Amino acid sequence: MSAVAAPQVPPGRYHGMLQILRFNRPMFAKTGAAALAVILAVAALPLPRPLAILALAGVAAGLLWSASSLLVSHWIYDLSPLSRWDWLAPLLPAPPRRWASLHAGLDETSGALARIFPSEAGTVLDFYDAAEMTEPSIARARRLSLDRAATPADFRALPLDDGSQDAIFLIFAAHELRRPESRRRFFLEIARALAPGGRAVLVEHVRDGWNFIAFGPGFLHFLPRREWLRLAAAADLAVREDFRITPFVIVLVLEKRP
Repeated sequence: MSAVAAPQVPPGRYHGMLQILRFNRPMFAKTGAAALAVILAVAALPLPRPLAILALAGVAAGLLWSASSLLVSHWIYDLSPLSRWDWLAPLLPAPPRRWASLHAGLDETSGALARIFPSEAGTVLDFYDAAEMTEPSIARARRLSLDRAATPADFRALPLDDGSQDAIFLIFAAHELRRPESRRRFFLEIARALAPGGRAVLVEHVRDGWNFIAFGPGFLHFLPRREWLRLAAAADLAVREDFRITPFVIVLVLEKRP
């Protein structure tokens, strides 16, 4: 099993926003090309005025959401306390002796976790499954990521002993499992691996009004908050903390019942 990475060099001031741009570059390029094509068509063709107004309104919405997604990403990932990660420590009743960080191929937290929870027993697992995770952005993120230290893992059978983990961190990763049954099996595995009283920390965007305003139709990639609560209940994990960092990101702290 992989040991955690060494503490990472602090990212640049615009690192988070630029990551979003890199991982979703084709989407931004297509939006720009489509906007240009519509503007040229409206200028060159004798379109009825209502149709021209509707077309330009669509262009404006597409460009606005592209800009807002980058600006909001800069707020969340570069300016807010989120990516400093020190707020994680008070969420656990005691420093974990054994902890695991689970991701789908893009890991920007294990170095920070190793700094906050220095332990020889930290584990990093990559549960990417190409058959389950079909979104182009996650495949692109994996290609661009420099992290190769994580141990590949099957989300259906995590290589963690029963009751072995004091803490498990799921940071912007669990939503990549697109099928409800796959997510349920994943959460059952998390519950199995947690020690009694151990906690799982879930950090996610959610499918709600705030994320629609910020990301437009892209908010459909996120899952509703009620889905995470459903999964916690299915795995018999109690919700001990439920809060937001910025209006766009929720944090759920789930505890295995003794």
